[in-house]
Amino acid sequence: MAEPHDLTALEQAAAVARGKLSSVELVEHCLGRVAALGDTVGAFVTVTEDLARQAARAADAVPVEARGPLHGVPTAIKDLTLTAGVRTTFGSAAFLDFVPPVDADVVRFIKAAGLVSLGKTTTSELGCSLYSEGRVAPPARNPWQLAYTAGGSSGGAAAAVAAGLVPVAQGSDGGGSLRIPASLCGLVGYKPSRGLVSGGPVGSGAFGLPTGGPLGRTVTDVAALLDVMAVPVPGEPYLSPAAPPEGYLGVARRAEPGPLRIGRFTMPMLADEPVHPDCVAAVDSAAALLAAAGHEVVEVPPPLTPAVWPLFEILWYVLALAPVPPQREAELLPLTRLMRARGAEISAGTLAATLGELQAQVRLGTRRTAGVDLLLCPTLAAPQAPVGWFTADGDPAADFDRQRRFSPYCAVFNVTGDPSVSLPVGSTTDGLPVGVLLTGRYGDDARLIATAAQLENSSDGWDRHPAIWRAADSANVNGDGVGWPAS
Repeated sequence: MAEPHDLTALEQAAAVARGKLSSVELVEHCLGRVAALGDTVGAFVTVTEDLARQAARAADAVPVEARGPLHGVPTAIKDLTLTAGVRTTFGSAAFLDFVPPVDADVVRFIKAAGLVSLGKTTTSELGCSLYSEGRVAPPARNPWQLAYTAGGSSGGAAAAVAAGLVPVAQGSDGGGSLRIPASLCGLVGYKPSRGLVSGGPVGSGAFGLPTGGPLGRTVTDVAALLDVMAVPVPGEPYLSPAAPPEGYLGVARRAEPGPLRIGRFTMPMLADEPVHPDCVAAVDSAAALLAAAGHEVVEVPPPLTPAVWPLFEILWYVLALAPVPPQREAELLPLTRLMRARGAEISAGTLAATLGELQAQVRLGTRRTAGVDLLLCPTLAAPQAPVGWFTADGDPAADFDRQRRFSPYCAVFNVTGDPSVSLPVGSTTDGLPVGVLLTGRYGDDARLIATAAQLENSSDGWDRHPAIWRAADSANVNGDGVGWPAS
């Protein structure tokens, strides 16, 4: 018998609109799952039960004709994202008691659309790593196999969605932080074009690399949440690309991108690293489905090569220099302290030269792939990684290098600003998810979403669930942390 969490986000909203469920009932159901499984998968830093119940009651009081497509649906906000009146730790013990006075713009839009946040999801410290294992919450674990990481920095968001705690979640992506967890956890993780989603009302813009974005189980759910988040805001440093007249949800529902030329490659771009056969096989599967849908799939060189890594490295070090109270610097994790120490040694002249050289490389890469509409490549160089694997030898420099080798694709498209989505096309020989990365041209989010939806339809859908999905509580997981065979 179907449970409320079996429904997609759009199905939940439709059930609320028809009176089959209330938002209060949905929220209570999801809060029960959070209480039972949240710590098991390390999904939440802070759960806001009282605020969620209050928001659900308010959502149920709104007339049906005034509701949007996701009205009344439970969701969650990443702990890097400012949320007024709610503890926001940025994944760090240095901000353990910080409560922002303002909402981020995306939080305002999510509230205004009638979604109900259950709390703040686990993230990596200051967003500095691609795993979410800090000192303020249990590590974010992959619901498909609890010994593995859910990724980062939106790891808690992915764990929450993949375990059926919420149907969609807000995240952000500065170097793969939505797409990496999506690939690991069998979800759709969407990084919009630069400027499409506001990063305000505070912050420097971080060279245009990070952006907010949606995470969900289906392309239509993700497109619906993108419509909520992609509201133009005056004063933003990057011009917002125009949205399609029917919205991104309308585009996803039609799933008609027209015939495209799609460039395929598997060579890593930021590390000279062997790519796992399961990751290559996922790209092969996606390419075959796209070709069967009428697209021309051709081999292309990657836009960038590992020779550009030293430029990326400088940017990551500088981006780690977020303001931290001096008296609390010692509470930062070793990796964060290493990156900040290296960032502090980089001069303004070096940073300016780095940005200029990166822009030159992006121009060359864009010209190298100018003959195609979309790019197809692996999301990661390996399908999964155990919790603790990156930090196993206690050397933060080795940790940083392992991350580069594990994820040598995603960050390139943060630099270009192009829209990019990880889609759960593949699986390992033992049934764990494997994502592929589909990337569009800057500002052409509509065509990318239409193609992603078409690929989902061609694959007979990919809204599949791990064994923990059916668990009534955390006791329904094997003692070794491995779920029962997937449903």
